[in-house]
Amino acid sequence: MNVAATLAGIGSAICFAVASALEQSAAKREPIPRTLDLRLIFRLARRPMWLLGWIPEIFGTGLQAYALSQAPLAFVEPLLISGLFMAIPLAAALNRRRVHVRDFGVVTLGGAGLVAFLLAAQPRPGVAEPTRAAWLGVALWAGPLLTVCLMASWRANGAVRGALLGIATGLLYGVGASLLKSISALLASDPVQVLVRPELYALALVGGFAVVVNQHAFQSGRIAVPLTAITIVDPFIGVVIGVTAFHETLATGGLWIALQVFGVLAMAGGIWLAAITPEPRSHEP
Repeated sequence: MNVAATLAGIGSAICFAVASALEQSAAKREPIPRTLDLRLIFRLARRPMWLLGWIPEIFGTGLQAYALSQAPLAFVEPLLISGLFMAIPLAAALNRRRVHVRDFGVVTLGGAGLVAFLLAAQPRPGVAEPTRAAWLGVALWAGPLLTVCLMASWRANGAVRGALLGIATGLLYGVGASLLKSISALLASDPVQVLVRPELYALALVGGFAVVVNQHAFQSGRIAVPLTAITIVDPFIGVVIGVTAFHETLATGGLWIALQVFGVLAMAGGIWLAAITPEPRSHEP
């Protein structure tokens, strides 16, 4: 067992749990718009609780990056899922709501699906930098999928809206992580050269939009709903882009494919159950 990666992964999970609970508690206090409102970020920036949430967010990102540099995705991601079990009761306490016991089952199902998929997929490295044509191919399927999630969320309410926006956020985070991966080697060897790479500016655009969508997701339903979707979709999209753009390969044996299919179904089931679980009543003042 990689002790350093394990400790960094658990530390990252704790940081993300605290950050998500603080950010969601602040976002829930803002009016919920029908469509995406970029002004939400400026309103949240005036709330000390939301700003405080970015401290563990930054530390968590650093610990996650270190853990991924020491161990593969299939080892680190299950550790990050553990933070959901901390985020659920913490967010419930901050929002003065009862903990929904079913949320822990939802997280367990979705998390087990993600772990099964990553372990069965066994992604093997491909090229270091995708071609422009490969990135265009990603845009051709990621763009429409993002649009469908956003348009559907405008017609939805409550937990369903939170799940759809969580899927959209996870999609954006997965694309952003892949863009960062494509310039990571150049960042270490020639950081000045990165400034002329279009991937850097695409990353800034995707990352900024992801933050906006994330905060809207936090406004809808319990934290378990969007956070489960984000935590599952983010690495899953990373694997898909790894195969389609970085030409990584996955295990193709009959048993491995069956486990991959089981993992995808379990992940989808976890997100679906989170979306249909009724909202618990708030605590009486």
